[in-house]
Amino acid sequence: MTESLPDRLSTDPDSPFFNEALLARGVGIRFRGQEKTNVEEYCVSEGWVRVSVGKAVDRRGKPLTMKLHGPVEPYLREPA
Repeated sequence: MTESLPDRLSTDPDSPFFNEALLARGVGIRFRGQEKTNVEEYCVSEGWVRVSVGKAVDRRGKPLTMKLHGPVEPYLREPA
C-alpha cells in the first residue's frame, strides 16, 4: 500500500476525525479477520471499532453504536 490510512477515522461529519476525501475513495475495515460494513468509526492504535446497531437512531438522528475491541485492519477499496 503506497498511502497510509489514518490511525482513527469516522463517518460522522461532526467528528474531528472525519475525512470526506478519504471516505469517498472507499475505506474497508477488517475486524478480527472479518469484513465489516457497518463501521462508523475505528482506531487502530487503541484496537477498537464502533459499529452501528441495526437501524436504531438516537434522539439526534444518529445511529446507535456499540464499541468492539480487537485487531483492526483498514484498507483502501479503490486504489488511486
